[in-house]
Amino acid sequence: MERVPTCPICRKPAAPRPGNLSAPFCSERCRRIDLGKWLGEEYRLSVPAEEAEAARPPSEPDEDRADG
Repeated sequence: MERVPTCPICRKPAAPRPGNLSAPFCSERCRRIDLGKWLGEEYRLSVPAEEAEAARPPSEPDEDRADG
């Protein structure tokens, strides 16, 4: 039995392409709802670890560390 993916918006079964041009959504309506959420900034991408580290202020130097 092949598992049919579900629509990320309404959770109904969503047929794969090429039969469903709105895949991974079940319909054009759900595809547009998702686009509206992206355009309305409801979704956010997380910052990659390297960028988060670069944005962090420098830490205090270790008191135990001997320089030179």
